[in-house]
Amino acid sequence: MCGIAGLVDLKKQSKVEYLKKISEVQLHRGPDDCGLFFENYEKSQVGLAHQRLSILDLSSHAHQPMIFDPLAMVYNGEVYNFQEIRIELEKDGYTFDSNSDTEVILKAYHKWGVDAVQKFNGMFAIAIFDSKNQTLTLIRDRAGVKPLYWYHQDGLFMFASELKSFHEHPNFSKQINKNGLALFLQYGYISEPHTIFKNTHKLKAGHILELDIRSLKFNIKKYWDVVDYYNKSKLNISEQEAIIETERLLKSACEYRMVSDVPVGIFLSGGYDSSTVTALLQSNRTEKIKTFSIGFHEEKFNEAHHAKKVADYLGTDHTEYYCTQRDALDVLPKLVEIWDEPFADSSIIPTTLVSKLAREQVTVSLSADGGDELFGGYDKYTKAQYYHKMFNRIPGRKTLAKTLHSIHPEKLGLDLFINNFSGKYRSALSIMSVETQNEAMRTLQMHFNDDELGELINANAGFIRTGFHDIASLNENLNDLDKMMAIDFKTYQLDNILTKVDRATMSVSLEGREPLLDYRLIEYVARLDPSLKINEGTKKYLLKKVAHKYLPKEIMERPKMGFGVPIVDWFSDELKHYLDHYLSPRLLSIHGFFNVDMIMKIKKEYDAGKKRHIGKLWVILIFQMWYERWMMSDNNYSHM
Repeated sequence: MCGIAGLVDLKKQSKVEYLKKISEVQLHRGPDDCGLFFENYEKSQVGLAHQRLSILDLSSHAHQPMIFDPLAMVYNGEVYNFQEIRIELEKDGYTFDSNSDTEVILKAYHKWGVDAVQKFNGMFAIAIFDSKNQTLTLIRDRAGVKPLYWYHQDGLFMFASELKSFHEHPNFSKQINKNGLALFLQYGYISEPHTIFKNTHKLKAGHILELDIRSLKFNIKKYWDVVDYYNKSKLNISEQEAIIETERLLKSACEYRMVSDVPVGIFLSGGYDSSTVTALLQSNRTEKIKTFSIGFHEEKFNEAHHAKKVADYLGTDHTEYYCTQRDALDVLPKLVEIWDEPFADSSIIPTTLVSKLAREQVTVSLSADGGDELFGGYDKYTKAQYYHKMFNRIPGRKTLAKTLHSIHPEKLGLDLFINNFSGKYRSALSIMSVETQNEAMRTLQMHFNDDELGELINANAGFIRTGFHDIASLNENLNDLDKMMAIDFKTYQLDNILTKVDRATMSVSLEGREPLLDYRLIEYVARLDPSLKINEGTKKYLLKKVAHKYLPKEIMERPKMGFGVPIVDWFSDELKHYLDHYLSPRLLSIHGFFNVDMIMKIKKEYDAGKKRHIGKLWVILIFQMWYERWMMSDNNYSHM
């Protein structure tokens, strides 16, 4: 696991010192080694940079940038099946100086070109410069586990694992992208390919960017898409056959991700996803696997005792830590440094803490993300189905919703008798107005709905309405549950969950691996009947069938909690001054984006006891803190 960066400058205004700074700002991603490649050509400058976290072949033989023939490569991630690919290459006469997957990737590209990516099973962001053909090729893994940003403006092209690298080049233009801002305010994250800055993009998961060095003309093409597998015909197999094959693929995926020359552990929450991964790996090992969990003293958010029950049953070497308000107070100022783009999932606090806890003992930790999106684990799926079907029975529901929308629920006074009545009322009207279950799910995920967003952002013409940008490619006859899971895979999972885990783990130089995102497992489960995912109200039906072979139902069967965080309690106590400071009229007015009166009204209601507003206020708080850190540090910026 590493940090990569690079540039192509047609104006030849870059210096090797710029490249070094671009790389060094990612030191946390790779503190063990570093390397630079910088060449001046007749009409351009080309640079590649690498920060290494040594996982496989800890020797200097695996140093990057790695050069072979006319190719120079930097790479972030792991290709788990590199040994099989290496054997194939050796049969064709290739020899190897290292025991690293890096050399295998480079020589596989040398032999097969970009088609080599179809052989890779792993997580990766790859950059390969071909000096002979004067091309730069960027490749991102299928699920998007590893990040890859790129910037293109005024003769300068840059790429990096993290957005903060671009700030180190004096020609980087920091202009706020209103579409990215609108997406953040609605969802709490910015979906690909958008970012918070203009002219700056995320390379989409499962895509390749090929750049002509001489002209900076580029082509982006897709090589893999989960939607293609959801759109395929369903597999005609029995439930038992599905259980057997899913278990086989899970075991293979987990074992692949244990390949390492450094210690490996597992994040264990006690839920089905992480417990299944732990059980599959511990079941055929005599040595105790190290497991790590975070708990809360606020009992309704605490899962640590569930994780400990699983750890005790499986016999792992378990470590737990209880997160306090003081921990949150210490971590909060660091969040916008670690997540250098606005990002508002409050579970970033415990995720950062559990990463720090694990790093004290291991250098690699498995995380069981992807289980909810793959096996049907979220409550929002069943809620969207239930409410959409219920409201669909109402004649003239859209007209009724429009009429009821004019009624302010607070004036009904029912909040005194029904918890969060006003919030539920608005959510119901939003669902009543939409056409599909996908849109119903979308409304359940918003911090600010479309109307609220229009009121919140000043001069918001042209903002993007939704992050569900891939819905057009879904087969219209596809089951609604499959549609929702495919959309989640390409939005919430990709740009929220995976972004959260990558930045949290990398902030402490810990490699996070995702066995449930093995592409073979994804492709297989996507083609299974939806009844194997949610069966008569039982979520993760198929995964539970596998898990119960290794873990007794009595320690697993409990209501799903998710990775919730007691931010209402925290912001009513030690963290309250953050809201008071950053959501003051003066600081809210400084950039001119927001309707300050609207935010002050929400905050006043929150202070008066309407704690349901905390989600909205948290999103605004994170943006304010981000803006102060990344836009106010110098005065040479344009935000419109």
